[in-house]
Amino acid sequence: MAARLVIITGLSGAGRSQAMRAFEDLGYFCVDNLPPSLIPKFFELIQKSPEVKGAALVLDVRGGIFFRELEAFLDELDAEGVHYQILFLEADEEVQIRRYQETRRRHPLETQYNLIEAIRVERQALEALRGRADVVVNTSELTPMQLRHRLAEIFRLDPAAESLTVRLVSFGFKHGLPKDADMVLDVRFLPNPHYIAALRPKDGNDPAVREWLFSWPVARETLTRFESLLDFLIPLYQEEGKPSFTLAVGCTGGQHRSVVFANALAQHLQGRGRTVKVEHRELQGDR
Repeated sequence: MAARLVIITGLSGAGRSQAMRAFEDLGYFCVDNLPPSLIPKFFELIQKSPEVKGAALVLDVRGGIFFRELEAFLDELDAEGVHYQILFLEADEEVQIRRYQETRRRHPLETQYNLIEAIRVERQALEALRGRADVVVNTSELTPMQLRHRLAEIFRLDPAAESLTVRLVSFGFKHGLPKDADMVLDVRFLPNPHYIAALRPKDGNDPAVREWLFSWPVARETLTRFESLLDFLIPLYQEEGKPSFTLAVGCTGGQHRSVVFANALAQHLQGRGRTVKVEHRELQGDR
């Protein structure tokens, strides 16, 4: 399948940098401020790279004289039958002014004009390009997170893919915390199979260990409460645009209780339609 090609352009101060970060999170190969003359060659290379599913170029007036040649190169792409989309970002004039005043950054055209003049000159210069856009997004009333959601809805490379992957890691506290955990659950307060002679040589993947642990009401109640906590929190992380969530579950040695709970929580989340990956750190010797 050919890579999806998107050109991100629009008014300065309308959120192009935020848009590029959103495209990177969606899995696009992104390039900022590429001279338009290199677009045909860039697209040609991308189409020959099977590992690239999508590419996004950010082009704007910072390119100076090169940017003024953009429409000619777009005509060349059209003549060659290259399929691409143009995303045009804009904002109301008063919003642009406020954003520049708040960030204290200079408009790219302020070397020639004052801020208001620069905004108006740029808007007029880009009017024809706006008319060619496949998607126009006005960011005046959008928060950065809302912009990310809007772009994900339109440009997600795999619309059927789950937008948040949950990674469950069991571990032993005596070997240290996982460094990349977003949240840590401690199950050391639960009855310990280590002290049961028949269970000590086994690990939490063994049905006998799971059955013994969940024979205790406190373990069953703990699991129910953990499941409710994740059902509440994960959608909130997803709304924030977080692509993955790592939950570490720890017991003393990482052999029994944490493994049982990581597996049980994974089963629960999979039943909710979540994409889940499970790792048992101490069983793999990966410390």
